[in-house]
Amino acid sequence: MTQRAAPHAVDYFLWTVIIASLGLAFAAAVCGVAQALAIRRGLEGIARQPEATGQIQTAMILGLAFIESLVIYVLLVSLILLFVNPFAKFFVQ
Repeated sequence: MTQRAAPHAVDYFLWTVIIASLGLAFAAAVCGVAQALAIRRGLEGIARQPEATGQIQTAMILGLAFIESLVIYVLLVSLILLFVNPFAKFFVQ
């Protein structure tokens, strides 16, 4: 005999997957735009002052790492919501 999940439990987990996916897609899109703008400004700075190339590249790579960390944090939260799901006990009986 198999045990069936309650309909509201299925809805809750479905919405969790949808929201986690949308959050990750939004964060990736925003980070992609931010990284493109950072690279653009870095290249403009190098074009204006070629002698400062090393300093500009270092600052740009550090900034890109900070921008990319946002996507990693959103991925971590999404994975927690999908697999650990600490809020399930409040919504699923």
